[in-house]
Amino acid sequence: MPAETGKAAGSGRSRVSRRFPQFTRDTARPEGGGRAAPGGAPAPARQWPLLVVLGLTGLGLLIVALDGFRIGTILIGIAMIGGAVLRWALPSVGMLAVRSRFTDMFTYGGLGLAILLLAMLAQPHAWLKIPFLDDILHFTV
Repeated sequence: MPAETGKAAGSGRSRVSRRFPQFTRDTARPEGGGRAAPGGAPAPARQWPLLVVLGLTGLGLLIVALDGFRIGTILIGIAMIGGAVLRWALPSVGMLAVRSRFTDMFTYGGLGLAILLLAMLAQPHAWLKIPFLDDILHFTV
């Protein structure tokens, strides 16, 4: 909300500044941080995007705990990328919205892609081989 800066010269109207106030009293809700379902819906239904991402992540962690490291980690990466897609596609995602839409998409997508690539590069028997990584390893050792 803009702050009034005083009276404009020669007029009886006050001038409104576009600057943010020096001291803030509250924080604004992130863009798209509204309910993902109508207000009358039960609480879990209003937060379904967050529950989908957390559910897939929890399933991935369970698979990792049951000795399925690569599959579970790939599932965690896919959940993060899915969170980025949900943040991009839906106007309101509830508590999945933490920062601005761009920052959330960049963070979720970047972390998901990094987790996915690291899971596919994990040894032994990597699913994805990048030739120059072997050269870097041999050069540094």
